[in-house]
Amino acid sequence: MKKPAILAAVFATALLTAPARADDFPSAVTVSGEATISAAPDLAHIDAGVANDAKTAKEASDANNAAMGKVLLALKGAGIAEKDYQTSRLSLQPQYGQNKSSGASPVVGFRASNRVTVKIRDVTKVAGVIDALVNAGANDIGNISFEVTQASKLLDDAREQAVADARRKAEVYAKATGVTLGAPLSISEGGAPVPLFKARMAAPMAAPAAVAPGEETLSVTVNVSWAIKAGQ
Repeated sequence: MKKPAILAAVFATALLTAPARADDFPSAVTVSGEATISAAPDLAHIDAGVANDAKTAKEASDANNAAMGKVLLALKGAGIAEKDYQTSRLSLQPQYGQNKSSGASPVVGFRASNRVTVKIRDVTKVAGVIDALVNAGANDIGNISFEVTQASKLLDDAREQAVADARRKAEVYAKATGVTLGAPLSISEGGAPVPLFKARMAAPMAAPAAVAPGEETLSVTVNVSWAIKAGQ
């Protein structure tokens, strides 16, 4: 994975605590700083499923079980470990025909469906896995998302940048108000990685799947309060 590039971004606000008396100086200055990095994702998630219609519930269920069996074999053939896929939805629903009278709509058949959620730990294989699923009979593939699994570790450099930039901003405010910074009183962190995107695709597809994992932007925000004292 290429080394994440630190992108400069600091948004600062300052809050001066109101003095208890007119000749007192404010007790603290609080500044918020934010830094971001870009990182290539190393984990992908997709959903894949099959749906079958038949006149009876048993026929629909049997056909669906057979179809899903082929999908699971395709996942194994694509090198996906059993621990990395699990059933996410299983249903058997009656299908109703048009109501031509005031009575209840007639049941004309049944639809069975089965879906699995798949983790792909090598994002370069996403397109190949999708193609294998489609060729195995999966007719509903979607909810593709990408993730950076070591996001917190990758953010360590950004944390240092955020604190340094927050201090620089605090010093600007301190100089502008004629005070000096003391020791930090509190530090808190907020913000979380944001998924690059989620998409949904319908199968079958005539051409091989084209998937671009791109990069994710990870951000960290720190709120730091410093004690302040009269300038010297």
